Amino acid sequence: MSTREPHTAAILLIGDEILSGRTQDANLAHISRKLNEVGVQVREARVVPDIEAEIVAALDALRARYAYVFTTGGIGPTHDDITADSVAAAFGVACDYHPEAYAMMEATYPPGEFTEARKRMARTPVGASLIPNPVSKAPGFRMENVFVMAGIPRVMHVMLEGALPLLEGGARMLSRSIGVYLPEGRFGTALAALQSRFADVAIGSYPFARDGKYGASLVLRSPHPPRLDEAAEAVRVMLIGIGGEPFDEESP
Repeated sequence: MSTREPHTAAILLIGDEILSGRTQDANLAHISRKLNEVGVQVREARVVPDIEAEIVAALDALRARYAYVFTTGGIGPTHDDITADSVAAAFGVACDYHPEAYAMMEATYPPGEFTEARKRMARTPVGASLIPNPVSKAPGFRMENVFVMAGIPRVMHVMLEGALPLLEGGARMLSRSIGVYLPEGRFGTALAALQSRFADVAIGSYPFARDGKYGASLVLRSPHPPRLDEAAEAVRVMLIGIGGEPFDEESP
């Protein structure tokens, strides 16, 4: 019997360039939003370097716990693109040219331009299925519950769209965001009491500074609309009771 949490996912961002600060990740938020739309909740995200042992360790931990794992980065044509080899190592299989990927990519390039470097992008763990890439043809791939995608955002986007129909989701997580120009210290105790009262609704407080004024966004999340609305109204009443003027914000 699987011990994986149903309808959940983890995201594994792979690349030295992210950890060094050279590249700013633009994929995590997009993947999380799209997965939520099909009822899959992202529970964890990690960033690892281009080191096989680090990638394998992270994959083994995440794929055992969550229903799905989505990786980005490391499937290009250069020597440091080692994600395919690392996923193969995690599953204990060889990494070789995928016949369908190889034929498709060979047909894409003019004679003589399907170089050894480009051939690397046709390699997958043995037994993997392909994730289409209408943008640049080089595919991603799926190995059991692990979906391996490109790091380039516009390519990752189309790969993700190809992966979404393969997922089994649950109820979509809904949210409400209530802003107030009060310091968190004014409502922290009362908010904790409301969280105990509405234990089935996730409630978080996120401070902000806008136009020289300090306040906080109180974000509530639940897959059950009536319960979410009840909790949101209780938060508004609480804030008004301590002198605040709550206002609705765009939900994250």
